[in-house]
Amino acid sequence: MFESLFDIDPAASEAQLRADVERLERLKSAAAAAQARATALWRTKRRAAEVAAGVPASRRGRGLAAEVALARRDAPAQGGRHLGLATALVEEMPYTLAALESGVLSEWRATLIVREPACLSVEHRRHLDAEMCGDTTRLDGWGDKRIAAEAKKIACKLDVGAVVDRSSKAASDRCVTIRPAPDTMTWVKALLPVRQGVSVYAALKRAADTTFDDRSSGQIMADELVERVTGRPAAQPVDVTLNLVMADTTLAGDDDSPAWLEEYGTVPAAIARGLIGDATTDAAAKAMLRRLYRHPRSGQIVALESQARIFPKGLAAFIGLRDQTCRTPFCNAPIRHRDHAVPKHRAGPTSARNDLGVCEACNYTKEARGWTVTTSERDGRHRAAFTTPTGATYRSTAPPLPGPPIRRVSQLEGRLSVDLVTFDAA
Repeated sequence: MFESLFDIDPAASEAQLRADVERLERLKSAAAAAQARATALWRTKRRAAEVAAGVPASRRGRGLAAEVALARRDAPAQGGRHLGLATALVEEMPYTLAALESGVLSEWRATLIVREPACLSVEHRRHLDAEMCGDTTRLDGWGDKRIAAEAKKIACKLDVGAVVDRSSKAASDRCVTIRPAPDTMTWVKALLPVRQGVSVYAALKRAADTTFDDRSSGQIMADELVERVTGRPAAQPVDVTLNLVMADTTLAGDDDSPAWLEEYGTVPAAIARGLIGDATTDAAAKAMLRRLYRHPRSGQIVALESQARIFPKGLAAFIGLRDQTCRTPFCNAPIRHRDHAVPKHRAGPTSARNDLGVCEACNYTKEARGWTVTTSERDGRHRAAFTTPTGATYRSTAPPLPGPPIRRVSQLEGRLSVDLVTFDAA
């Protein structure tokens, strides 16, 4: 019966296929509503168990958001949003939940409705819920912007002071983030107060409007941003003071295996060679090479060049290059902490095997009640297992270093190679 819900008839007409798409969209919404009910009930049971166990009120619920995210195979950073949405829908906004369950709203549009009145009292949130979704026919044809604008308008009508207070406090959330974009590009995003954001854009737009060359307006604004932030023209080579990892054979041009760039990810060999080449030929730029050693079978990093045999900064660099991003499953946040899998207060050693690269949020989560993390190594592969308070275990494996494929070696060759690498790196 379950499989028949998702069967698609190859001989179906276009009208039937359109109906299938609509039906499946309604199923997605209904599943999201059921998921919200399960999540809210999970939160209730967890809190009851913690109360019975005598957990202090300030520590109750720690780690649950990350656990919810792992169960949804999502980044732990998204867990708070999932948990907050479920709690608000089930406990405070039944009309919005019903609209989601019936397929009138998607999960994202339900999120937009829940987000706007978050600063209001529970009574006002319930009022907004009834006004927005009490009659779902009025939502027909509304897009994301219309949904958000209407929810914000009602929130302002109910308590404009609370909305203004939230806006004034939002400036503390200002930040700059970076994430990969297609074709070896990046999105650098700044979250700024409206006055500053508008002034930054206006300054870049003014530069574009008064510059006349073969570049487009967007290209001029991007180049102007780079020059104003870095103090050097966008076309000038940059110092390679970032961790760009590539095989020596790739650097020499003997193969085209991709490289890996810290805070970005995989980059084509030609781009990586260009970064190195520009930095080494330009007198104003600098480049430094450091040897890394990969396991002869797994391809994972096993050692790096260092003047000291045991040195905290060297070990931290090793962990960062080995793990590349946070080792919590599904989390691709940058590494901010190097932390012990088995905590030091439980006699966990400070070693490459027991240490993990994790983001700040995941580091704090794994210290919550009921969480355990273990590590292991086999055939040169560093593995980590994260076990949650409900007994589920999620695993991650450190990625291999860039470079050509690893040739098959005998067990004796492999052991000898690892011993020689470790000796040389020491």
